[in-house]
Amino acid sequence: MSTELIHDRYDLEDHKIVETLKKVKTIALIGASSKPERDSYKVMSFLINEGYQVFPINPLLSGTTIMEQKVYGCLGEVPSPIDMLDVFRQSKYLYDIVVEATQANITTIWTQLGVTEASAELLAIKSGITMIVNRCPAIEIPRLKLSLDTD
Repeated sequence: MSTELIHDRYDLEDHKIVETLKKVKTIALIGASSKPERDSYKVMSFLINEGYQVFPINPLLSGTTIMEQKVYGCLGEVPSPIDMLDVFRQSKYLYDIVVEATQANITTIWTQLGVTEASAELLAIKSGITMIVNRCPAIEIPRLKLSLDTD
């Protein structure tokens, strides 16, 4: 019985991922890196190749480019609406990122593997933000056989 409960929970999470990714076109990648060996760089490359418009966010790299994409210092600098945040920061920064997301009217936050923080997740839920936690789109998109034009 517990296996069924766990399985149902994962099915629900998978459904949430599919429904979310059907709506997402623009992604702000928080904690973007210009170093090809970093996971944030690899995932950014994957998302661009999948057809998403990615806005790299990193205050230390603001004004430079990563993969021909202008890097912004914060969400408020991005000139276009953002559908989703993809967070590559330590868990201790997640609460502040959620606060910034609520101020920017962002409706979806995706945290990478290992990035979890209960109070931030609770704030997001209370603010009406969809949270996908401790997952990687570069793993989930192929696993669920999704593409940007998936109907």
